[in-house]
Amino acid sequence: MIHGEQPTAVVILNWNGKTFLEQFLPALIKNTPAATIIVADNNSSDESVSFLSKNYPNIEVIQNKSNGGFAKGYNDALALLKGRFSNYVLINSDIEVTPGWLEPLVQKVNQKNVAGAQPKVRAYHRRSHFEHAGASGGFIDKNYYPFCRGRIFDAVEPDNGQYDNEKEIFWTTGACMIIRADIYHELGGLDADFFAHMEEIDLCWRAKKSGYSFYVVPDSLVYHVGGGTLTYENPRKTFLNFRNSLFMIHKNHEGWLFGKIIYRMILDGIAGLKYLASFNGKHFNAILKAHFAYYRQLKTLNKKRKAIKESTTTFNKTGLYKASLLWAYFFKGVKSFKGLNKRFFAD
Repeated sequence: MIHGEQPTAVVILNWNGKTFLEQFLPALIKNTPAATIIVADNNSSDESVSFLSKNYPNIEVIQNKSNGGFAKGYNDALALLKGRFSNYVLINSDIEVTPGWLEPLVQKVNQKNVAGAQPKVRAYHRRSHFEHAGASGGFIDKNYYPFCRGRIFDAVEPDNGQYDNEKEIFWTTGACMIIRADIYHELGGLDADFFAHMEEIDLCWRAKKSGYSFYVVPDSLVYHVGGGTLTYENPRKTFLNFRNSLFMIHKNHEGWLFGKIIYRMILDGIAGLKYLASFNGKHFNAILKAHFAYYRQLKTLNKKRKAIKESTTTFNKTGLYKASLLWAYFFKGVKSFKGLNKRFFAD
């Protein structure tokens, strides 16, 4: 069923993604009979909307007035859907779904205290391997570097079934995640100031501070192209990742914030010097710009931090790695999730 009142809305946020819609929408429709598929278009300048109108007239299309990025785009669209659905699936236009992908996710999110879940994500162009953005579930270390079962920094593992067990995680990938609609709106949705990148980790972190949990459900499998809007080599992506990491830490870190931010900025500086040494001056400049952008938002971030602190009830820390991922990766040579010391994971 494409259009109709189903408990779950599968919402594709599209921006100039006509090619991806042509390629992946047929499989999504075929393999998603028990949900309503909706396309939220972020003011595309290509022919995405006319393509949908001509070829898929039964699909509901929400036309956002501007391209406010991933976070605002979803917030604007889902605000219009409030009250119609029990669950939202946030899914990128460059995702290829497989038969039966949705049912395990819906079953999981209907369990008590579960806010959301994600499928196992493999790389579309390297189908034997996990995909960078999500793999088999997201985690975070004590300095708030995100990583996955199947991917630590740039080391991506082949999928040999080693992470096929369902597991509670810290964050779900924004490339394909299901979240309860009431919790999404209760939390105020994604933080629009992020524009794109890290906003899903921030959302999960805030939900976990209200005692909710997130899971990876490997019985559900999707393939992700990745880098469809911003390639991994784009300095804009570097800027957003570094800036939004600071945003996220400032809002959610419990404890002495100044010390944590300064330490993280020192680590950012080392990363910047590595870029310079590799003659990647644009990425070095992107990190500098990210820090100055963070400074400009301090007043707003302080207000958000205060609001989160006041609303925090029981912080569910499962999925937090209470050690340094940098130390494990660069000094101990740990390149796989299974190589990490399990005693450092919060229960």
